[in-house]
Amino acid sequence: MGAPLHRARDAGPVIDGLSSRALSEIQHLEHTRNYLEPGDVSAAVRLWKDYVHRSERRLWDDYEWGDVHWYCCGDPLEARALLDIVMRAVSPRSARELRRIISRSDTVWDRPSSLRVAPTAREAG
Repeated sequence: MGAPLHRARDAGPVIDGLSSRALSEIQHLEHTRNYLEPGDVSAAVRLWKDYVHRSERRLWDDYEWGDVHWYCCGDPLEARALLDIVMRAVSPRSARELRRIISRSDTVWDRPSSLRVAPTAREAG
């Protein structure tokens, strides 16, 4: 899956909007699954959120040429795939909480490109 999103061993998950129960489940996963390190899930949430809010031009450049920073800093598409795995591994309640947070970024990603463009002065009113 490329470069892992490894963080410090003592880092706990920090994801705004999740209950302490969901954070505890994520922390447990990060300590018991061999494909996760502490902090990986919160890093994946942050990476996906930052990626979908990039300008359309930057997204196109990434698509055409790739992003050299993905190797060292994490691939946002792999981060999103990891979040799907995590949502299947936690309880339904925690998965709903995490899905609610991830869906905000997914909504930005799924928007038609014409809606990503800032409105003109006339359109803004």
